[in-house]
Amino acid sequence: MARDTSDLVFCALGGIGEIGMNMALYGYGPANKRQWLMVDCGVSFADDNLPGVDLVMPDTRFIEAQRKNLTGIVITHAHEDHFGALIHLWPKLQVPVYATKFTAALLEAKRLHDPDAPKIDLRIIPSQARFTLGQFDIELINVAHSIPESNALAIRTPAGMVVHTGDWKIDETPVIPPTTDAARLKALGDEGVLALVCDSTNAIRDGRSPSERDVAKNLAEIIGARKGRVAVTTFASNVGRIRSIAEAAMANDRSVVIVGRAMERVCQVARECGLLDGIPDFLSPESYGFLPREKVVAVLTGSQGEPRAALARIARGEHPEVTLAKGDTVIFSSRTIPGNEKAVGNIINGLVRQGAEIVTDRNQLVHVSGHPRRGELTDMYHWTRPKIAIPVHGEAWHLAEHAELARSLGVPEVVAAGDGQIIALREGDTKVVDEAPTGRICLDGDVLINASEETIPQRRRLSWSGAVSVALALSEKGEIVNEPDVKFSGLPVRVGDGRLMDDVIADAALLVIDSLPKPKRRDPDAVELAVERAVRSAVNAVWGKKPVCHVIVLVV
Repeated sequence: MARDTSDLVFCALGGIGEIGMNMALYGYGPANKRQWLMVDCGVSFADDNLPGVDLVMPDTRFIEAQRKNLTGIVITHAHEDHFGALIHLWPKLQVPVYATKFTAALLEAKRLHDPDAPKIDLRIIPSQARFTLGQFDIELINVAHSIPESNALAIRTPAGMVVHTGDWKIDETPVIPPTTDAARLKALGDEGVLALVCDSTNAIRDGRSPSERDVAKNLAEIIGARKGRVAVTTFASNVGRIRSIAEAAMANDRSVVIVGRAMERVCQVARECGLLDGIPDFLSPESYGFLPREKVVAVLTGSQGEPRAALARIARGEHPEVTLAKGDTVIFSSRTIPGNEKAVGNIINGLVRQGAEIVTDRNQLVHVSGHPRRGELTDMYHWTRPKIAIPVHGEAWHLAEHAELARSLGVPEVVAAGDGQIIALREGDTKVVDEAPTGRICLDGDVLINASEETIPQRRRLSWSGAVSVALALSEKGEIVNEPDVKFSGLPVRVGDGRLMDDVIADAALLVIDSLPKPKRRDPDAVELAVERAVRSAVNAVWGKKPVCHVIVLVV
């Protein structure tokens, strides 16, 4: 680490230039012995570029090396992109984790669901708490979002105060209180905010987000107008939306059936925390088929097209308890995350083929975002009046639009940060003073691997060009004992001239062995290399692709 004179620094290991994988570090003290605070520890979901990978999370090697100086991890709220990596990464860090009651309960429910999950040192803190970790004085500020108990953080140090907003919006009439605490944020602005590290997700959208209560009203009207079954899919974590659906069902004399393990888990935790008080107990999927069609509302997982979720199985006609038919309605009370459009479209097409009517946010107000539009961002800047603005939580377009807005509002310094940049927060002299190593860790089945490992490129090659295995037996003199044993996956069975691919591969192997000088034929390594090259070349000649090729030579 290069020495510098900064007292307070900010560094994101994930969450800048991308949606998801949020992990922020704050450091205070001399460069060679800073204390560190981590805010959030989130995941992202793999795309087609990472075949076979389930989750993606930040590479923590930088802060692992500083672990003795890491004072703790504070979680702003219980969305997967903010706390989903804890179970996987906490063993590398092993410091206390601080979260409010609902967030802690969801984390514990996740941990108990995973038999290999570690016992995390989890410490519950109340909403609006103020506590100290080393040199960091941390205060939780209530903010409205699409999950209960979301918090902004006021992080005070001797070098100044940072307001880290987490995910937030302004909603004066949320289904589950509280509202965003404007009075407290204004008071922080009066106290003096050095830097605002702020959500950029909706910075490209003008105006203000509608209220969650507006969605609740619309859902009640839509459900009331339907004669058949109604199914609603939404994010499992959106307890306010689930409560709105339940209230709409009650108003229309319908029972609520919860379908999907993630939804069941969140609802159980929400009841334990008192967030569903006054709502009748939900029914299990086994009850679905026994209820009259006009008396049921099913709340389902799968709003993002997840192939194993309840809604996808229903669309394929594979769910054991839940079916839909002509006259039924499916409400997508969610926004399709970029990249999931095709998967969601496939589900919608399957449901339409079954006769269901589809309602989405394209034609009805059935979803609102939990993130601030430009009007709400403007309020946040007017309340806090920071000297420095650091847009986070967004892709490049979102960050650029947020930065432009902050400049237009008169913020003296606006920092275009990137993952890994260690930024000294000095009024009038904010700058990048060092770089931390960054990267991505992939959950591949039950194993954590680095995204830079050869495993992922190999898998992409396999998905494109298949694999060939050739086993050969040679005598000690280098003579072929029997015909090559050929196996392949992902290649066509026959080539353009009608020959079997097996024969193409076997002929190439035999021909190259015959062409080798006798000394090389007695060298298994030389034979393996020659056969591999010959097979790849022969397949490419008849197919136009070079497969991954494995050759085994046995000397008998």
